[in-house]
Amino acid sequence: MNLPNKLTMGRIVMAILIIILLLFPFEAVGIQIPKLFINESIVVDIKYFIAGVLFILASLTDFLDGYIARKYHLVTDFGKMLDAIADKILVNSVLIILASTGFVHPIIAVIVVMRDTVVNTIKMIAGNKGKVVAAIKTGKIKTACLMIGIVLTLFYNLPFELWNLRVSDFFLIIAAIFSIISAVEYYMQNKKYIISK
Repeated sequence: MNLPNKLTMGRIVMAILIIILLLFPFEAVGIQIPKLFINESIVVDIKYFIAGVLFILASLTDFLDGYIARKYHLVTDFGKMLDAIADKILVNSVLIILASTGFVHPIIAVIVVMRDTVVNTIKMIAGNKGKVVAAIKTGKIKTACLMIGIVLTLFYNLPFELWNLRVSDFFLIIAAIFSIISAVEYYMQNKKYIISK
C-alpha cells in the first residue's frame, strides 16, 4: 500500500462520506441542516456545500495519486484498478444522486453510466487479448467537464445562478456529448479486438 494507493483509498472514503451526507435522512432523525438564503430567491442546503468541498478534495487526490505514481515509479496494476474503481464510485454515485433529487437531468447520468459500462467492457476485452487501452483526449475532456459540472451543481451553480446563467448544466451537457464521442472512439480504436475470435 504505497502513497498513491493510500490517496486513492482516501478518495473512496471521501466518496462514501459524500454519498452518506447526500442520502442520509437527517430530518427524519431530528437533525436540522442549516439553510442559507441568497439574494432572497436561492435557498441553499448546507449539506450540498459540504459535499461540494469534499468532492473537490477527492478530485484533487485523483490528480495527486497519478502524478506521484508516475513521478516516483510507483505505478502498479492494483493501483490502476483501485483508481478506476475510486473514480466511478465518486463521480457516478454523486451524479446518480443529483439526478434522483432533480438537480441534474436523468439523461446525463444515463449517458455517463452507459458510456463507462461500454468503455470498461472494451478495456476488459482488449486487456484479455494483451492490449492495454490508454486514456484518450476526449475521455479526459469528458471527465474534466463532468467534475466541473458536478462541483457547480453541488454549489447551486453559484455565483452564476445570480445572473441566471446555467453554467453547471452547460458543463454537464458537454460532458454527456464527450461521453458519447469518447465511447465511439474507444470502440473504433479497439474494434479489431472486440470482433476478432
